[in-house]
Amino acid sequence: MRKKKGLFSKSAAVLAAAVLLYSMSNSVYSDEGMWLYEEPPKDILKDRYSFDLTDSWLEHLRLSSVRFNNGGSGSFASEDGLVVTNHHVGAGALEKLSTAQSNLLNDGFYARTLDEELRCHDLELNVLVRMEDVTEKVNAAVVPEMSVDEAVKARRMVMSELEAEALKTTGLRSDVVTLFQGGRYMLYQYKRYTDVRLVFAPEEQIGFFGGDPDNFEYPRYNLDVCIFRVYEEGKPAHIDHYLKWTEAGLTEGDLVFVSGHPGSTSRLITMSELEHERDVLLPYTLERLNRLEVLYTVWAARSDENNRRAGQSIMGVQNGRKALSGGYNGLLDPELLKAKQTEEKEFLAQVLKSDQFKNVPASFEKIAQADKDSRKDYEAWRLLEGGHAFNSSYFNIARTLLRYADEVQKPNGERLREFRDSNKVSLELGLFSEAPIYDDFELLRLTDGLRFLILKLGYNNPLVQKILDNKSPEELALELISGTCVKSVEKRREIYAMTPEEIAQLKDPMIELARLVDEPSRQLRTFYEKQAEIKKQAHEVIAGARFALSQGSVYPDATFTLRLAFGAVKGYEEGGTHIPFSTQIEGMYRHGEEHGFKPPFKLPQSWMDSRQKVDGKTPCNFVCTADIIGGNSGSPVVNREGEFVGIIFDGNIQSLVWDYIYSDRQGRAVSVCSEFILEGLRSVYGAGNLADEILTGKRAEQ
Repeated sequence: MRKKKGLFSKSAAVLAAAVLLYSMSNSVYSDEGMWLYEEPPKDILKDRYSFDLTDSWLEHLRLSSVRFNNGGSGSFASEDGLVVTNHHVGAGALEKLSTAQSNLLNDGFYARTLDEELRCHDLELNVLVRMEDVTEKVNAAVVPEMSVDEAVKARRMVMSELEAEALKTTGLRSDVVTLFQGGRYMLYQYKRYTDVRLVFAPEEQIGFFGGDPDNFEYPRYNLDVCIFRVYEEGKPAHIDHYLKWTEAGLTEGDLVFVSGHPGSTSRLITMSELEHERDVLLPYTLERLNRLEVLYTVWAARSDENNRRAGQSIMGVQNGRKALSGGYNGLLDPELLKAKQTEEKEFLAQVLKSDQFKNVPASFEKIAQADKDSRKDYEAWRLLEGGHAFNSSYFNIARTLLRYADEVQKPNGERLREFRDSNKVSLELGLFSEAPIYDDFELLRLTDGLRFLILKLGYNNPLVQKILDNKSPEELALELISGTCVKSVEKRREIYAMTPEEIAQLKDPMIELARLVDEPSRQLRTFYEKQAEIKKQAHEVIAGARFALSQGSVYPDATFTLRLAFGAVKGYEEGGTHIPFSTQIEGMYRHGEEHGFKPPFKLPQSWMDSRQKVDGKTPCNFVCTADIIGGNSGSPVVNREGEFVGIIFDGNIQSLVWDYIYSDRQGRAVSVCSEFILEGLRSVYGAGNLADEILTGKRAEQ
């Protein structure tokens, strides 16, 4: 395993130079870009790769792409609703379908017939089918003479009205999405699938081979894949647009495309916002993740069942801790910050040359002041409104029920965004999920959340004292979890139909805790929404200047909406050694042997038994220069012909600063090869019928 020491500093310096280069050229360089489908980089692809990006090619890829609403991406693989994503994207569904007797996450799963496919709990998949620019409509609702409070309400009102009207007209999930930090607003409409069934998953040992030590490293040997099927009216959905798979493989230098849903980036934020992330947001978040990692890991080590129940939570906090640590270390590099500051000064120098942009400098100042004002109560906001002090699924359910009763009485446009009419289906899908919740794990989480609250706000804080009510965190957590009635889905449905007065009569301890902290939580939310509005208005001005100066070669930061990225299949140099672009199955076995096949380098018995059967030359994983970030997990990778050649599952350690700036000197996106998936299905899992469906695009009659 390669050592990480020194990588961040070296990479950050390279990236700092890249920032400076960007500021001088005012154009996107290299293979950078998470491009909007409505504004694809046609000219860049034509000039750089001699590729003609046609509207029909783009539409087919868009309609073949799938968003997993739990935080990932995927793609259709057959006309009969087959969907391919990562094992780690599907892991939450696997965990919810597992029991102490049947651990699907650990042991894997394969449904040989439709009747054996397992319906998932609360899993929603979305396909983007319509896009409309509604910037003028949203901004027209906010006039200069409005106070910030009035502007927040007006913007919320018009966004909810646009969504409600679109939902009524089309029946599609309708979301108004903020782009360019407030410089543009798009109405995205999605085909929604809520009957999603599990078809295939390999064992976790091969899905996450190498575990945390190999996470964000390369070379890799992961079969990080999970396969589902979407249903409509009890039958496999008929899909017109799905990706054909190729068995031809890849060669060095091939152009590839990634279609997925990157979660969030911070490339267009100002220097003050960057400093806010460095000094406030990331330190708090990393402190919490480190705390949870220790808590969950120690608890999981007590028994196999504890490990099963906490497994995905551990993986989530470890992945988040490692990813954010990489970005944080980048922000501690003086050269990167200096380069960002230089870029901002260069930009301001350009805008000051024209009276057209005279409001831009003041916009930067407004953002800086908003960030300064946001620091004081940041931790309280995350603890209360963010729910970190009450780290329990039961608390989240209780607060949703309490707030729904209040919010549903208001006009749609005046409600908190999560309670708007256009979000009702998604809200109810999660609220009434039959997925198991384990009281012992909830008790662990809630107790620690209360301790974290005391640590951050202080034991003698008046609100902390009200919450504790002369009880220890352990006593209070036990009382709340043992006494709440929201464990029952049937009871949740009853409460969902109640008035606020009827809910108050229940005297449910978890709901009453949610009520106790609701007013201060709402006050903090209101304050931060005001700061966000100030920044949105400022970014609207800045974005206008960027659009004008860039002549269209600007893409927005990631927002967990569909984007197109492109790049070349390409290895890289590290420490004087050339890292090839792909790995092979025979290398996977050697990697396991080098670690004595001990966890997390222990291969599943199915792969050990098949060692002589599989083709050792089959490619496993490959890297390319496509621009990705968290949320891209599960994104299909396609070639020039639009054929599926792989699936994104990670980035290497040098890509961790891509949250702030892209460079392809060493940073790479890491994917599972299509050949690895097919070889595993045929030679290891006896799933030839599934491999045939993927290659033919049609399920064989059984």
